[in-house]
Amino acid sequence: MSETSWLRSSTTTSTAPPAPGLLHGLAPLLREWLPRQRWFAGKGSPISGFGLVSATELLPCDTRIGTPGLLHVLLEVHQADAEPDCYQLLLGTRTMLPPALAPALIGHAVGGPLDGLTIYQALHDPRLAGHLLDRLRSPGRTESLRFTAESGAGIPSGLAPRLSTAEQSNTSVIYGDTYILKLFRRISPGPNPDLELSLALARAGSQRIAAPAAWFEAVGIYHEPATLGVLQHYLPASADGWALALRAVDDGNDFTPEARALGQATAEVHAALARALPTAVLRRQQIEHLAASMAERLDAAATAVPALRPYRTQLRTAFHDLAVLGGRGRSVAAQRVHGDLHLGQALRTPAQGWVLIDFEGEPARPLPERRRPAPPVQDVAGMLRSFDYAARHRDPVAPGAAAWAERHRAAFCVGYADASGTDPRSDPVLIRAYETDKAVYEVLYEARNRPAWLPIPMSAVQRLAAGPDPLAPPRRSSS
Repeated sequence: MSETSWLRSSTTTSTAPPAPGLLHGLAPLLREWLPRQRWFAGKGSPISGFGLVSATELLPCDTRIGTPGLLHVLLEVHQADAEPDCYQLLLGTRTMLPPALAPALIGHAVGGPLDGLTIYQALHDPRLAGHLLDRLRSPGRTESLRFTAESGAGIPSGLAPRLSTAEQSNTSVIYGDTYILKLFRRISPGPNPDLELSLALARAGSQRIAAPAAWFEAVGIYHEPATLGVLQHYLPASADGWALALRAVDDGNDFTPEARALGQATAEVHAALARALPTAVLRRQQIEHLAASMAERLDAAATAVPALRPYRTQLRTAFHDLAVLGGRGRSVAAQRVHGDLHLGQALRTPAQGWVLIDFEGEPARPLPERRRPAPPVQDVAGMLRSFDYAARHRDPVAPGAAAWAERHRAAFCVGYADASGTDPRSDPVLIRAYETDKAVYEVLYEARNRPAWLPIPMSAVQRLAAGPDPLAPPRRSSS
């Protein structure tokens, strides 16, 4: 049996028995390599097993033809006391790895159809990364992979690829200075919001996003296609909002004009999403459920982080007040939102002004939750927290940090009101609940990952536990 026919026969559904041949050769390598990757979500818990979802050759893995192979794998990773996660891997195969690709080494397969081959991270190899762009340029299907290009995209060939160093929960490859391919690592059935929302915004004519040019999906495996990667226009002359804000803090410069413009851009994106995609109205039951979910997250975080416990009772009032709104018959408009908005998700460009990126939402949340309509103030609260982080990034208790944050938080809200007609601060109960929920999330994250930064969200916890912000302008009643 040839390599190609073997791989074709090993493609399975997520409920079918795994193909032991491939896993026999790869499992020992992946068990050691996966936990070291930044995008692997299961750090700290041992891998108990693997399940092969699909394996597709994009270039033959038959070393007799003397060229590198390219193998696309969807792999279920099993860990104790957790539902298995599905990860997307792009594996290169060679008999010997050139010295330039040594950092990409995963290991050497022993046993199975890849026996004796060197396995490495394919996107480090310009030849294999270039082939992936060629597939995106030529729409069609290869086994369970479907490649699609936006009408009129006109993607050129021969663009030199380079791996982005800004990897987090995904992996990105930049082609020339023209396109950037984001490869999603944790895969779930259904459209990824980063493709879904950016495509809807681009087709609606929004200039506040990096328009998608092509994408690829897994089809015939789950009950609906699963987004695997998105090729978007690259913005080479852009400046990262987080870096710009930090520079302004360090240099003592006024950043309020940029904060106001960013608020305006955010409101424009929200308006375009509300026009392009279905909206909803949250009524009593949904609002009470929302408040209860926030309270549950608070309790879980307080259990894990002792520093949060003295403030738990006061913080719960934010969620209680939100539930009371629903009980009084108040409704809240909901729509598709960014879902994880902060200064690092905004780029300032010469031609388009502020552009928002990474619309996938918080990667740790389940995909159906990230695709659910939410009040736009969720994004506003995320950005307000980001200004607070920028003000305190050098010293959480630095003199003037609170005043810098408040000025720029206010400027963002004013800009949002310029474009939307409504200042987010005019709904104090709603924004306090969302900002509290975000600060609680930050406390848990920092305690687990960056303990030195824990005082930053704890300063917000102290402020929010005291009640409404005394520096905020007069607001209308939410009752």
